[in-house]
Amino acid sequence: MTTATLGRPGRFEIGRVFSNTFSVITRNIGLCVGLAALFSGLPALLIRLWTQPQIDAMMQRAPGTIADPGAMFRNSYLTVIAGLISFVCALLLQSALVRATIEDLNGKRPSFGDCVQIAIRFLLPTLAIGLLVYFGSILAMIALIVPGIILWLGWSMSVPVLIQEGRGVFGSMSRSRALTKGCRWSLFGLFLILIIIAMIIQWGMLLVLVLFGGIIAEIGAALVQTVVSMVLSIATAVSYVELRQAKEGASIDELAEIFS
Repeated sequence: MTTATLGRPGRFEIGRVFSNTFSVITRNIGLCVGLAALFSGLPALLIRLWTQPQIDAMMQRAPGTIADPGAMFRNSYLTVIAGLISFVCALLLQSALVRATIEDLNGKRPSFGDCVQIAIRFLLPTLAIGLLVYFGSILAMIALIVPGIILWLGWSMSVPVLIQEGRGVFGSMSRSRALTKGCRWSLFGLFLILIIIAMIIQWGMLLVLVLFGGIIAEIGAALVQTVVSMVLSIATAVSYVELRQAKEGASIDELAEIFS
């Protein structure tokens, strides 16, 4: 592999982010799919198999009957636990793929064990960032939707900053806002395109769920989540590299120095 060329400083280009994202995936397809399966697909499948019986039981309740309060509490409890597990796994995946992406763009061959080690090492600070970004964006959206989206976009590079620059929780969030300033509408366009593609794929899988159901549908849904999570995580890492290069002229070699 050779060190990637990210173009001239001063311009964030969505097309280049897409190109580099899928180039990283193509060069490291086994690693990327393996990490996504470990931190996204497998947990998603286990969670769906765990919670689906409770969901089916609620759907099959006879009309007019009173719901069992105990069952409702158990279902709510399961939903919260499943959501927390998914949230933590998503952060682990993003951290691992940030590492893999930077290593690849630096002309190196990322390893599975190293990426997992980095993800675990940074778990607590990434969890803190994830919770702050989530609740901060939600609170802003309660007031007005647009400020909430802008706030989320400003913090969207926090995890890559944490992994690559080691600035701590609040330092990474502040650094992310500085990096994304002036490029947030471009980032909005990038993530909007990716989210629309993900929704189309998920709607297609919903049709499969309706037609087939059972374990085949559950495996299919887990596979879709694996692919979507993988692409979004790598696109975020590539966007961070693109922002560093566009705004500061930083080379990939400089971005990798923290791991030397």
